[in-house]
Amino acid sequence: MRERARQLDADLERLMALWGGEFQPVPVQQPRIPVWVAARWPNRRPVRRALRWDGIFPIDLPGPDALAELVAEVRAERDDAFEVVVDEPEAGADFRRWEEAGATWCLTGFGNDPREADVREAIAAGPLGGG
Repeated sequence: MRERARQLDADLERLMALWGGEFQPVPVQQPRIPVWVAARWPNRRPVRRALRWDGIFPIDLPGPDALAELVAEVRAERDDAFEVVVDEPEAGADFRRWEEAGATWCLTGFGNDPREADVREAIAAGPLGGG
C-alpha cells in the first residue's frame, strides 16, 4: 500500500506537469482541472493527501455520520472550495442526509445496464439529488 501511495503521488505530480504545458493543448480550466483524491475510510493518510488537492472522495463510508466526522476534520484544515464527493449505488436515492453531513457532490450509480429514465431523473435532480 505504501508503494501504491508513493506511485499515486508521483503520478499526480506528473499529471500537473502535463497539464502545465507538457501536453498540448493545455486544459482550458484554470488554474487547472480539479483533482479529487480517493481516501478509504477510516484511514487518515489518504485524507492528508487529498487536502493537498481539490477534493476528497471517501470510499467505504458507513454512512452520513462518518461523513460529517470527516468533513469536520477537513474543514478544520481547509475552509475554501474543497469538494467532498460521495456516491450512492442506486438511482433515485435521497441525498439529503449526505448533503446535511457536508457532501458537495453526490454521484449516482446506475449499474451495468442503466435505464435512460433513471439517468434523466438524476440529471434533472442536480448534483446533490435535488435535496
